[in-house]
Amino acid sequence: MHLIAANLVVRAFLPQASSVAVVRATDVETVGLLDRVHEKGVYAGVVDGREPFPYRLRITTGTADDIVADPYAFSSAFGDVDRHLHAEGAHWHGFEKMGAHPTVLEGTPGTSFAVWAPNARRVSVVGDFNDWDGRRHPMRFHPGGGLWEIFLPGVGAGALYKYEIKTRSGEILLKADPYAFAAERPPRTASIVRGLPRRAAGACEEAVPGGPPSDRHAPVSIYEVHLGSWRRVPQEGNRQLTYRELADTLIPYAKDMGFTHLELMPVAEHPFDGSWGYQPTGLYAPTARHGTPDEFSAFVSRCHAEGLGVIVDWVAGHFPDDPHGLSRFDGTHLYEHSDPRQGCHPDWHTLIYNFGRREVRNFLLSNALYWLSQFGVDGLRVDAVASMLYRNYSRRDGEWLPNIHGGAENLEVIDFLRRLNELAYREHPGAMTIAEESTAWPMVSAPTYLGGLGFGYKWNMGWMHDTLQYMAKDPVHRKYHHDKLTFGLLYAFSENFILPLSHDEVVHGKGSLLGKMPGDRWQKFANLRAYLTFMYTQPGKKLLFMGGEFAQAREWNHDESLDWHLTGEAMHAGVQALVRDLNGLYRGLAALHERDCEPQGFAWIDCADNEKSVIAYVRRAADPADFVVVVCNFTPFVRHDYRIGVPLQALYWECLNSDSARYGGTNAGNFDAIQAQQVSAHGQAFSLSLTLPPLAVLVLRPQRGSP
Repeated sequence: MHLIAANLVVRAFLPQASSVAVVRATDVETVGLLDRVHEKGVYAGVVDGREPFPYRLRITTGTADDIVADPYAFSSAFGDVDRHLHAEGAHWHGFEKMGAHPTVLEGTPGTSFAVWAPNARRVSVVGDFNDWDGRRHPMRFHPGGGLWEIFLPGVGAGALYKYEIKTRSGEILLKADPYAFAAERPPRTASIVRGLPRRAAGACEEAVPGGPPSDRHAPVSIYEVHLGSWRRVPQEGNRQLTYRELADTLIPYAKDMGFTHLELMPVAEHPFDGSWGYQPTGLYAPTARHGTPDEFSAFVSRCHAEGLGVIVDWVAGHFPDDPHGLSRFDGTHLYEHSDPRQGCHPDWHTLIYNFGRREVRNFLLSNALYWLSQFGVDGLRVDAVASMLYRNYSRRDGEWLPNIHGGAENLEVIDFLRRLNELAYREHPGAMTIAEESTAWPMVSAPTYLGGLGFGYKWNMGWMHDTLQYMAKDPVHRKYHHDKLTFGLLYAFSENFILPLSHDEVVHGKGSLLGKMPGDRWQKFANLRAYLTFMYTQPGKKLLFMGGEFAQAREWNHDESLDWHLTGEAMHAGVQALVRDLNGLYRGLAALHERDCEPQGFAWIDCADNEKSVIAYVRRAADPADFVVVVCNFTPFVRHDYRIGVPLQALYWECLNSDSARYGGTNAGNFDAIQAQQVSAHGQAFSLSLTLPPLAVLVLRPQRGSP
């Protein structure tokens, strides 16, 4: 309704109508008839009155009449402060306004839509409510921030929609909503009107009874899971489990196995199953493959109720070029760099966010806070940080642009990651952020006020690479590669590390963890048991990809369930029992977790016996009298009367022996308490004479109160 030359004029585009009248919203009194001024369905006319007033449209279609609200009769749901914060790039909770929000505006139920497309000539909401006709509901433009918005009365939760965008060149694009809270299950690509998800109970900043703390002094043992292939239902076409089914199966399993956290490979909506979620198109929408956003929220709540934390993989470095996604969103390189030397990832053929643009940073930072606040997840593992930090990552000379100082560091990304961590820890102090960073970039997990990036933890990719290389060697050759076991301790406390045996190590022809181990069948299992025990007794938090806990024999396939039938076989069940006991030991003994990130928590006893491929070390708690001794024998020979220096004269008990018959081993070892003797060894005044089992690790604890 517009006031033109002292007349009130109403215009409407209603191609389905045969006649249109204007009525008062209060009493449905007819105050004017609109003429069809264009054959395509444009109506216009003068109505009674001198000032704009609430009105409705009576539409006649054939023989039926319907009274509807005119979207353009409503004021904007997007306030001045919202527009200012968005333009400034500081609307950290932009998801509360952007996207599609079912609401009641001026007493009328409907949905408020808002999208950022500053270079578009026109943006319309299209959906199943208007026959996907972009002429019906063009949005209002706010040029200061490049925002388009509209309130559509009568549109409610469950409606399918997209944005039809007319570019400056006249091209018509059909785009999914970047802020959509739900989307159709792929291969369909429409967004779904859905309110903010129901907040999960027991979120990370709240006190969760029995829940896992996330600070570096706590035990953190992470079970990495791909929800689509953890378990499937072969009787029903090999379908994936729903969030509800996963809550009933995955959560009790992880709890029984003793893990403290689940880490979920990306659950944001993504079009291609083979990307495993690492090429998302709907950062705000939990994938519909397993159910609704509220069902995902309920899954997180169940995790918290059972004392499990939830970490989600978060992909902020790149996105795919699917036509319904962010690529050339308004006909220009809006979210991505226009220069392929900055905007295209050479390895993954994806597009790289323009971190120099404040609105793009705001989109991503708001998304990080969305997962922490709306779903109550306990942590974000940021994928591919190394590829983000370096402008020349995986690029040859001439294929990248230096920064303003001539270097390869991506200064905009550094600023973005620091802001990400500052916001995450300020608003959710109980959460954790984790960097998958594979280079020697310094101070990744140091606070930003000290010049660090501010992450809580960093994956120790060097430890994983070196130790897996060592374990793959035939034991006869291991003495020549002893440094692969020990080198990691030179830098083990330079960051707050997580030791990852992740999905990346069991794909693309790398085989399974069990398949990497040398020797015959028995030796493969013994090697794997020794390696897992070695990992759990090393400094650093732990991460194990699904299937590794029961020695899955084949390489992981995202289209198939894990081979759960193997847990019925003794050797596989033995590895599973070992991992369960290792989690219990790691959580129960402060010496194995309290100083994971501090040099005072570790000391070598002997790291130089490369001839016998034996190493021994001490792990200590904050109380220096609380310690365990770990001895590793990486050869298939039983070593009798092997002397190890120890710091205290006491009785020492075997807390764990990876060669136990319970785990499928030979049961070699030290079954009774071993008394330390006053015989010096390895710089210690006391020592133990041990039997070292083949391809095995011993964990020994002194008896308190011993002489």
